[in-house]
Amino acid sequence: MEPTDLSPAVDWVVLVVGVVLTAAVGLGLVAWRRSTRRVGSSSPAELPAASGPAAPAAPALPAVEVGVGSLFRAALFRTRDALKSGFDVVFGRSVADDGLFEALEETLLIADVGVPTTQRLIGVVRGAARAGVAPAALRDRLREEMRAVLGPAVPPLAPDGRRPFVVLIVGVNGSGKTTTIGKLAARFGREGHKVLLAAGDTFRAAAADQLAIWADRAGADIVRHDEGADPGAVVFDALTAAKARGVDVVIIDTAGRLQTKKPLMEQLGKVRRVIDKVVPGAPHETLLVVDGTTGQNAVSQAHAFHAATPLTGVVVTKLDGTAKGGVVLAIGAELGLPVRLVGIGEKVEDLRDFDASAFVDALTLEREGT
Repeated sequence: MEPTDLSPAVDWVVLVVGVVLTAAVGLGLVAWRRSTRRVGSSSPAELPAASGPAAPAAPALPAVEVGVGSLFRAALFRTRDALKSGFDVVFGRSVADDGLFEALEETLLIADVGVPTTQRLIGVVRGAARAGVAPAALRDRLREEMRAVLGPAVPPLAPDGRRPFVVLIVGVNGSGKTTTIGKLAARFGREGHKVLLAAGDTFRAAAADQLAIWADRAGADIVRHDEGADPGAVVFDALTAAKARGVDVVIIDTAGRLQTKKPLMEQLGKVRRVIDKVVPGAPHETLLVVDGTTGQNAVSQAHAFHAATPLTGVVVTKLDGTAKGGVVLAIGAELGLPVRLVGIGEKVEDLRDFDASAFVDALTLEREGT
């Protein structure tokens, strides 16, 4: 009997085994890839507990600090949109004629730069045009003059060894004064300073209650009296307590005085005298809070308050919600006061130091699309 040739059978067996092994390997690879994707997208709470000693935690990535230029570009989008078409028309001309300057004037007034400041800016641009500067290059000359209008950079608010460092806050009701005080208190607290708030607005119902809420959020102390009490007495007690407790920073709220009410302005002068009596040389900073959405009315407020009490700077709030951001230029030009802080959002950290160069860049579309 001849031996049976098993080669075909063996070949089939080898083929079948190869197919099975290949499929098994493929399925295993797919399962591994799926598990890898799940691990990569799952939160730590969703992953199965690993056996053995836990692996050391990966170092946390440093927080990415958003540049002030980006913040201003985002906050000024309404003003920038209002200016964009006007600037495109102005600086897109081939000849610097009267039509160019009329268009520039209209564009600046729309943004509430104000008549005096607008005339100053146009005068500089007109002079550059007479000197032979091409229309396309006039935008740079406008930027330079805007930066000059805003004045030199000023250092951030800081105690600088003065203790207690006293900040007097003034402004009309609705300007964002209480919110600004709360955000400023939180900022000083993050910097490691012990903060006390003085509820000097005793005329407005619930003003002290609102300030107390902010004090609690910021981890600050507060001194308050009953509604209708003498603001000078509140300030006296607050400063006396601050000296006894070793407080670093005292922020004093005042009533939202209308600039047309002369007796209230006189009361503000009295408060200032009390401050100087308890802490000679104080207040170290007197900041006026204005609502950026009110446009030129903010400038009139600044004039009145500056006459009643010497201001060291201005805080412009709600800058992210207005197309009238040009009022910042008007304040700088007409009063010679620096804008110290700006409110560019609702979050506590959205009270920012003012950067004139970044502001002008954002306002004039220097880096459009970036």
